[in-house]
Amino acid sequence: MASVVLEKVFKRFGKTEVVHGVSLDIQDLEFVVLVGPSGCGKSTLLRMVAGLEVISQGTIRIGDRVVNDVAPKDRGCAMVFQNYALYPHMNVYKNMSFGLELQRTPKAEIERRVAEAARILGIGELLKRKPHELSGGQRQRVAMGRAIVRQPSAFLFDEPLSNLDAKLRTQMRTEIKRLHQKVQTTAIYVTHDQVEAMTLADRIVVMRNGYIEQVGQPMEVFQNPANTFVAGFIGSPPMNLVPARIVRADNTLMIRFNDRFSIPLPPKTGMTVGEQTDVIVGLRTEDFTLDNGNGPFPEAWKVAGTVEVVEPLGGETHMHMDFHGIPFIAKSEGRNVFHAGQQLRMAMNLNHLHLFDAGTTQSIY
Repeated sequence: MASVVLEKVFKRFGKTEVVHGVSLDIQDLEFVVLVGPSGCGKSTLLRMVAGLEVISQGTIRIGDRVVNDVAPKDRGCAMVFQNYALYPHMNVYKNMSFGLELQRTPKAEIERRVAEAARILGIGELLKRKPHELSGGQRQRVAMGRAIVRQPSAFLFDEPLSNLDAKLRTQMRTEIKRLHQKVQTTAIYVTHDQVEAMTLADRIVVMRNGYIEQVGQPMEVFQNPANTFVAGFIGSPPMNLVPARIVRADNTLMIRFNDRFSIPLPPKTGMTVGEQTDVIVGLRTEDFTLDNGNGPFPEAWKVAGTVEVVEPLGGETHMHMDFHGIPFIAKSEGRNVFHAGQQLRMAMNLNHLHLFDAGTTQSIY
């Protein structure tokens, strides 16, 4: 068990810099998820922690040791890869025990650790099988078991669920979270899937182009995105992000989308936006509700629109809508049936409205 600290870490491949002075403090026993699109530097950052990539500049500490020049095998980390990386000619038991044998761990201790890991992961009956006799989910459990037996200071997961189907990914997310609760070890997990990030993490680190955009607890990042990138990346469907301008009408500040569609700017503590400010308006899909005339929202928060595309998901429905020429996605809970071309009146919960500066894309409030 150990903390992991990165201080102004850079990575360059020749003249190309791909990680730009990243600093991050991961606490002992914390489950931190690095999330972002392909090419954002998250896997490179993880591989530098593991020692599989040499850092170009900066400092990495695991526990109380600076590990910049420490070999991967001596860093106390265990890595679970996307492609499992199992030895095809060895059975499950040998795959899990091989690293311990190289370290000349006593046979009785190897047997105890493998049996305990197999029990935790529910793969005791698979120990004599070889990888080609296992399903994808079983192979991933074996890969995690191989990491567990090493009793590492930190688990490093590099997109471990990417090769699994949707149902198995959901199941394995639960298994990984349960594993972390049982084993009680610091974990760093890399994924491009924001659902994995939200469901697994104690804290999320959102990355883009080799920089950290925001760090925070899942609901903190979801509810208070630092900029439009985070707002659009975290959440499914993503937050609606629409350009607009703040104008004054009858001594009231209004958000004007176009000449036909404006909404009042709700008062909010800490607001610094002024008249004639170009902004990007953010509103999540769940903050739209069908207006039945009895809701809690004022009339000025309601708008009529046309359904353009319907995405039924069973328990909820996503509707791509046109509000006077402005596109929004709205979510309807329950099993309501809608169709393209249907006219609906929607109420917007402007208490959850976000505004971002149109130039910098940073959150205004």
